Amino acid sequence: MSEGLAFYAIFFAAIFTNNILLTNYLGMCSFLAVSREVDTSMGLGWAVVFVMTATSALNWLAYHYILVPFDLTYLRFVVFIVIIAAFVQIVEMIIERVSDKLYIALGIFLPLITVNCAILGVSLFMVIREYTFINSIFFGLGSGIGWMVAIIAMAGIRQKMARSRVPRALVGAGIALIIAGIMALAFMGFSGMIKIT
Repeated sequence: MSEGLAFYAIFFAAIFTNNILLTNYLGMCSFLAVSREVDTSMGLGWAVVFVMTATSALNWLAYHYILVPFDLTYLRFVVFIVIIAAFVQIVEMIIERVSDKLYIALGIFLPLITVNCAILGVSLFMVIREYTFINSIFFGLGSGIGWMVAIIAMAGIRQKMARSRVPRALVGAGIALIIAGIMALAFMGFSGMIKIT
């Protein structure tokens, strides 16, 4: 199914035309909760890029070399989540050693990358779309970068909005959802360029 698309087409489509966050609305909980400051959003964004790229490769290998040959494909959710959880633990330990400030700022949302549906969604999409190993890696990398671009853009907008007058009823999640909707509309402008299904 994916043989017709080159890895670079899948990569750019995952960032812009099929952004995992703004097109499929996966990973919204951490997107809305952590996107108050650009620095924190960038830290979480890089962590998500690393985890998405690495787990898409490992999940592809586990699926095609363990689950399919032994007819255990019904266990893919469990296996994918275990691989994702292991990588999140590695990322959490690295961030804790490298930057205490970022580790404290990310708080509970760092371990919650494990259950970020965007990361699981990337692994499931690569199976459904029958991507090759290389295409899966570039799809994971592009999806991670797309998620990071979206959360950094949201954080920048929310920092500017902090000095703006927002109607009291919309303060917090209300205005964040409106901004996310407008961002999704903006990304729809790329929709005719490359489509991956």
